[in-house]
Amino acid sequence: MAGACCKGMPMEQRKQPRLEHYDYTAPGMYFVTICTENRRNLLSKVCRGDPCGRPPVVLLPLGEIAEQVFEKVERLYGVEFDCRVIMPNHIHFIVSLSGERATARVAPTLGNVVGAYKSIAANEWRKYCQENNISAGTPWQRNYYEHVIRNEQDLFEVRNYIQNNLLQWQLDELYSRQEK
Repeated sequence: MAGACCKGMPMEQRKQPRLEHYDYTAPGMYFVTICTENRRNLLSKVCRGDPCGRPPVVLLPLGEIAEQVFEKVERLYGVEFDCRVIMPNHIHFIVSLSGERATARVAPTLGNVVGAYKSIAANEWRKYCQENNISAGTPWQRNYYEHVIRNEQDLFEVRNYIQNNLLQWQLDELYSRQEK
């Protein structure tokens, strides 16, 4: 019985996260969020804020790897990363696709760029774990969230959201569950 679980109840339909009929190779800017597997705090620690209220972020080894991978993916695909933040259990960034080919390949899709980012970071993480005799595990949750940035106001709001995400960390339900 296709589409049903073993108890005869219909399986929950997975929401299609992408815009239907949208060309993800089109030049433009995209807001992306990538989460760690099981939302584990593997990327960074948010410390107590300075007197102005801005909390500093201390990158953990996977977070350091994640930061370095941005430059590798820019070179590999000819894309530009705009604003970004590495939170304890997720990364937010804006990526700009030019619609031009990187090297001899066809123009990359958003999925190509995010897939390469996650793959390169995961491989570097496994290598780090092997060198340091640590159990690696899968660093990333399956899939990612994306939002097509449609205009200047949208871009302003997304940049503001990313820049203020650290200030919101202590209010985050996952923070309160895992950090306290």
